[in-house]
Amino acid sequence: MLTLPLSELPDPLPISCVDGKFEVSATPPGSKSETNRAIILAALAHGTSVLRGALTEADDAQVAIEAIRALGSDVTVEGSTLTIRGVGGRWNSDAQGVTLDLHNAGTATRFLSAASMLAPGPVSITGNARMQQRPIGELADALHVLGATIRWEGNEGYPPLTIVPPGGGIPRGVELVFESPESSQFISALLMLGPWVTGGITVRITGRVTSSPYLTMTLDLLDRVGATVRSSDDLRLLRVSAGEQTGLDGFELNVEPDASGATYMWTAAALVPGAKACVEGLDSRAVQGDARYVGMLERMGAFVELSQPGEEPKTTVTGPVSLRPILADLSPMPDTAMSLAVAACFAKGTSVLRGLGTLRVKETDRIEAIRNELTKIGVGVEVGVQGDDETITITPPEGGIDCSADAPRVEFDTYDDHRMAMSLALIGLVRPNVFIRDPSCVAKTYPTFWKQLSELY
Repeated sequence: MLTLPLSELPDPLPISCVDGKFEVSATPPGSKSETNRAIILAALAHGTSVLRGALTEADDAQVAIEAIRALGSDVTVEGSTLTIRGVGGRWNSDAQGVTLDLHNAGTATRFLSAASMLAPGPVSITGNARMQQRPIGELADALHVLGATIRWEGNEGYPPLTIVPPGGGIPRGVELVFESPESSQFISALLMLGPWVTGGITVRITGRVTSSPYLTMTLDLLDRVGATVRSSDDLRLLRVSAGEQTGLDGFELNVEPDASGATYMWTAAALVPGAKACVEGLDSRAVQGDARYVGMLERMGAFVELSQPGEEPKTTVTGPVSLRPILADLSPMPDTAMSLAVAACFAKGTSVLRGLGTLRVKETDRIEAIRNELTKIGVGVEVGVQGDDETITITPPEGGIDCSADAPRVEFDTYDDHRMAMSLALIGLVRPNVFIRDPSCVAKTYPTFWKQLSELY
């Protein structure tokens, strides 16, 4: 049943328990984070770029691809390879007055809002009902400092909005200052403008650096494709420019498998004593911060094996006899929080997960969603520990979760959130009578998830 096309899956979808330990090798689709950054840079570059191993079948990627086409870039999709002809730093003249409907693709919304500064006329950004609840005012304020006029078409600070680029071009020498940005994507979006701004883009962060691994990924990618990148060790001062040229030339890039997607297979192994899950294409050399998630599972008692120098990258997790609770700060890798929360449900004791502030403004309010759903299986979830609303505790029921054959039926709601669906499905691998509502929502980033999960049986 899990091998059916997404449109044919039953809703709710029953999840079968695994029959003892398993051994599986899997490769998730290409990294959403790396693909979306590369799509924007390739679309703006001079000449043709080739992205191999990219995320192409998922909803988020298709939204981004259609958006750059609307702005004048030619895109050819062949399997997981994207061939993109760039516009040379200026979206085409027929892009004046264009409206981009980006659905609930948060990354594309932030990146394309900033990239609209390079259009010849107004660009309107809109999305679905949830996207219209996700704040973007902080990024819009920065675009205003760079000379844009911002028109709010609904509620101020939220999509839909229209960006009117400055008629005389983006001014040079402007330093953008943030205290503690709500999202690292705001900073990444601005830095990716750097190669096309005379004198580059400089960003200074005076307070907390949000999701620093994602900023590191942006800087690393910009450096690899030819931009001039400078940053302080603490990432509070960042500068991107084109150096002596203007813009970027076309480039070739091999996109890593999605590390956020890999967390589901690694966690599945951690839940089953002796089970092994090997994710190929990722190890400690990965540019994605979420690849370090295996260190959390290792602290909980799982066994982690990394590829050796000279070998093809891969990371294998083996499930321990039992899991220990964990105190974890997930601010560098917030997209892994749901996977770790599920692992914590099967630990012996209370786990504390910190640094979850950005989860409030994801595809759903993931903090509330975690609390709502995990209580259905008797797990205690406390939000706002010691007055910190970015921290939750997870306490399994005394004696552990009921995993007997006659455990009562539970249907998990997924809130049109791909990560909620994939993480909650892992519970069904060890607890009978688990059902996932709206299973097709995984199409957002991981359309082959259910097929890969079926390989565990």
